[in-house]
This record gives sequence, C-alpha cells and structure tokens, in this order.
Amino acid sequence: MATAFYWDERCFWHAGGSFALTVPAGGLVQPMPDGLPENPETKRRLKNLLDVTGLIRDLAPRTARPVGIEELTRVHPGAFLRQFKQMSDAGGGTIGHATPFGKGGYEIAALSAGLARGALYDVLGGRAVNAYALSRPPGHHCLPEHPNGFCLLANIAIAIEAALADGLTQRIAVVDWDVHHGNGTEAIFYDRPEVLTISLHQERNYPLDTGDAEDRGADAGHGANINIPLPPGTGHRGYLEVMERIVVPALELYQPDAIIVACGFDAAAVDPLGRMMATAETFRLMTRMMVETAAELCEGRLTMVHEGGYSQMYVPFCGHAVLEELSGSTVRAPDPLAATLEARQPGPRFDNWLSAQIAEMEDFFL
Repeated sequence: MATAFYWDERCFWHAGGSFALTVPAGGLVQPMPDGLPENPETKRRLKNLLDVTGLIRDLAPRTARPVGIEELTRVHPGAFLRQFKQMSDAGGGTIGHATPFGKGGYEIAALSAGLARGALYDVLGGRAVNAYALSRPPGHHCLPEHPNGFCLLANIAIAIEAALADGLTQRIAVVDWDVHHGNGTEAIFYDRPEVLTISLHQERNYPLDTGDAEDRGADAGHGANINIPLPPGTGHRGYLEVMERIVVPALELYQPDAIIVACGFDAAAVDPLGRMMATAETFRLMTRMMVETAAELCEGRLTMVHEGGYSQMYVPFCGHAVLEELSGSTVRAPDPLAATLEARQPGPRFDNWLSAQIAEMEDFFL
C-alpha cells in the first residue's frame, strides 16, 4: 500500500488580515506582501516540489470531507463554533491571538481538520501503511475555546477524538516536533491516559507560559504528557539524541495503537520564527525513527500532520525528505543548503553540554 497524501487546494486559499510578520499592520508598521508567516506558499511549494520531482507518483494523493459539527463539538464548545461560523459567513475577522481568517475560513479550517482525520482513519482502517496530511490552517496551538498561534481548530485532537469515539483505537501517542510548544494538544488531553502527548520545542519561544518539563499531566493523565524544552541553537545531533534517548523509549513504555507526528518544520535553521539548527536531514532521520518505532510497536500505523514551518524556500525540501522516508521512495530532492547548514552546526562544547541536559531529562521522564 502506498503512503496516503492528503491535501486540498482549498486549504491554500485560507487568508488572514494585513500583518507584518506577526504584528498587525498599521501606524508605523508597514504591511508585508506575504502578511503572516503562516501563508500558503510554504505548503503550496512543497506540493509543487513533489510534482516536479515525481515523488507524488509514489504517493496516493487524496482529499477528505470537512469534519462535521458532531466531530467538532467533541473538542470545541458550540458557542465558539457558532461565533467562528458567523464571523466567517460575514467576511472573516480574528479570534484569539494571531488567528485571522477570511470569508469561508470556518469551512476551510473544517476541511484542514478533515484532512488530518482522513489520514488517521486510512491508517487505522488499514487502507494505507502510513499517511501525511498537508493540513492548513495548522492546529496544535488551538485550545478548546481559544484559537491562537495561527491555529483555528485543533486538527489532530479532532481526528483523535473521532477515532476514539468510533472505536478505531484505544491508545494514541502524539509526537510534536514543531519548534513551538504543542500547548493546544497538551491542554485537550492533559488529564487523559489514552493519549500520550510529547512535545519537543524551543524553550520559551511560543507560548511563553507553557511547555515546562514539570508539566506531566493531571489526574488519570499524570505521566502521559512529556515536554522537552530545548535551548536555542539545538541542531541535528541534539534533535537525534533527544529522539533516541527520550522520545522512542517513552513510546516503547506507552505501547500505543498508533503514532501521530505533529510535523512542523520551523525548527529548521533558516526559519524566521525559530532559533534552532535542524536540517532537512534531521527531519528525514527523525521520520525514519518514527517509521521504525511504529513498525515495532503498532504494525507501522503512523500518521503525520503538517503544522508550522515558515521558510518558503526551505520547508519544501524538509517536507520532501520526510515523504521520501515515509513512502520508501527512491526519488530525491537534494537539500541545496546541506553543506552550508552542516558547517554551521553547533560545535562539541554545545553538544556535550546539551547531552548532559538530555541525560537529566532522561532520568526525569523515564
């Protein structure tokens, strides 16, 4: 079976207001042509690169229906959804922090969540060995009543709740390697033992008040939340060490029915919203670890859902590397920055210091 690749051109049509980076335009802030960093070009250029290299022919491209109100209300209260729909029908606006949308934004967000749901259901139902959802807008920052960080609906959480309700799974693990803390997914499942949430993120990037290692979950969910805050500058070797020493062992202890990766590419070295030093090869090898771990623990059931990543030039190469590994394709898109970024990786002093910090976290979590 081929890797299912969920995408839909309509998700690229999601539009926000007038921004310069993350600051609303106006006064002395001049608008920028691309507005918010979360704009369609990073995702569209990834899809274009798949077409140009031919990797798309080794995937099974699909779309999905938007999630319905019953699926949405398992995560989001009806009052919020009604407000969102009314604003969407009236031309758009902004809800929460940095979450603008245009007319029809409600339907596009429901479609984005539908792509995540479709990908997960294909994997759980045995219709694909694994799957990738090119979801937009993203979802991992969205709280039940409060969208933020470009995220209007909690895509992964909506997909998980639907699968749990339909009896397709009893135990899911989410590994979030977006550079920002997956606070929305964490909050939704914080007291739930049936979902393990693991977030690797740059410490004190976004949000500023979440993501501490001491936040382990509550009540029956205590221990089922793992936050791994990493210092700015963490590079290829640091990410792989964290995956090897903490993430994979935590998954082995948890024994999930399936694994979902919140696949953000903003830990890449050239991303405007992160200060990390990951490369396309980093994402390739982390994906390889997840494929191998899923094969060992849960018959290969692995779903990846696109989150952040804001370098229009570099995200396509990171995403291509991930899909090469996920699909087993021999098609390659060589990283044009590979030599430059390898030369700029952290040196032994930083890596040795970081390794000691990882050892402390390993003792704490495992």
